[in-house]
Amino acid sequence: MYAAVYILSTVTGYVLTSALLLKCPMLLHRKKRGTFLSRHISHRGGAAENLENTMTAFKHAVDVGTDMLELDCHLTKDGEVVVSHDANLLRACGINTNISDITYAELPPYLCKLGVTFQRECFCEGGEDKRIPLLRDVFDAFPNTPVNVDIKVNNDALIKKVSELVVKYDREHLTVWGNASNQIVKKCYKENPHIPVLFSFPRVLQLLGLFYTGLLPFVPLKEQFLEIPMPSIVTKLRDPSRLSKSQRLITWLADTLLMRKALFDHLTARGIQVYVWVLNDDEDFQRAFNLGATGVMTDFPTRLKNFMDRNGISKPQ
Repeated sequence: MYAAVYILSTVTGYVLTSALLLKCPMLLHRKKRGTFLSRHISHRGGAAENLENTMTAFKHAVDVGTDMLELDCHLTKDGEVVVSHDANLLRACGINTNISDITYAELPPYLCKLGVTFQRECFCEGGEDKRIPLLRDVFDAFPNTPVNVDIKVNNDALIKKVSELVVKYDREHLTVWGNASNQIVKKCYKENPHIPVLFSFPRVLQLLGLFYTGLLPFVPLKEQFLEIPMPSIVTKLRDPSRLSKSQRLITWLADTLLMRKALFDHLTARGIQVYVWVLNDDEDFQRAFNLGATGVMTDFPTRLKNFMDRNGISKPQ
């Protein structure tokens, strides 16, 4: 009897304390102080409005009023950090070779027409700019624009060179970097702890585990940015009639577990920005902001900007 009362009182105290700290995390943690806050993030510069990861795409997104550019980096054979999503150039350039196997001068131009990964049956036709840019080109052209750098491969030299460029252009306060790989994120943090890092995929799973067991409010977090997909967009990227019952169940379960307003509110209260990707229509924009996401990542910078203007979603100060 006494054991049961003790266990019940302990569990009750734990639940109440966890609930309190979930709502008021500053009772235990110091809020992270970021130097920028982004609501409008342009995925690969806005891959549906200009050829992805080109200077034209980045300039257009900045002109539209984006708060952040999202891009991907690789290292060429001669040690240049280039902006490209794919390690292999077949999809984007029509040539079956790896970026790491050729020099920057040997890089071919992009194809005239590229598919948009996160929009079904959508293609973007480019203009004159089909050049794969250098990361330093982006930093030089947009010195005041926050940039989200996805380190695409586990390469120590790439991580070191990106860090050196960030420091050279005095952008530690305007850059976030990382990857889904926990190993890459650890290396990024070790190379330069002054550049904020993203949650890796294993850390996202750990974050969810902590959240659903009530432990999250007690645990310190080094990351300052959470970027997660909205799983429900799978039904828009593929024909729903072709999804199996198990695929629909997995999508629903992942969406239910990830898209939690209480989780987003707790993280933002701790100074951790939450970005949801890659959303391309008003319905998903609205859902993400209703859930408390800090920002939305999109292939359509103009569409998201118009949505934010119509709905009075203010640009961060």
